[in-house]
Amino acid sequence: MPLFNLPGLAGALPAAWQSQVLGQVGPARVKLLRMDELAYGEETHDYNEALLVVSGRMLLEVAGAAVTVEAGSMYLVEAGTGHAVLAGSHGSLVIIDL
Repeated sequence: MPLFNLPGLAGALPAAWQSQVLGQVGPARVKLLRMDELAYGEETHDYNEALLVVSGRMLLEVAGAAVTVEAGSMYLVEAGTGHAVLAGSHGSLVIIDL
C-alpha cells in the first residue's frame, strides 16, 4: 500500500483548487488538493463529501452558515447541501467522495 506525504504532495500540485486522485476505497475517491487564500464558489453534489483538512485551515459557508475547519478536523457535507470555501482558506485538503 502506498504511503503519501500529503502536505508535500499538495505543495507540489501545479495549481490550487485542482484535485489529484490518490486512490479509491470501494466506490469512494480519495482526492488531494492545495487551498490558497482565494475563495472557491458554491457547489452542490448529489453525494456526501468528506472534507479533511490536513494542514492549514478551511473557512466554509455551508447552507448560509460559517464553519471553520482546522487542521486535523473533517467536515461532512451531506448530499444536496450548498457549500463554498471562503477567502482566507489555506493548506492542504483531502476530499473523499463518490
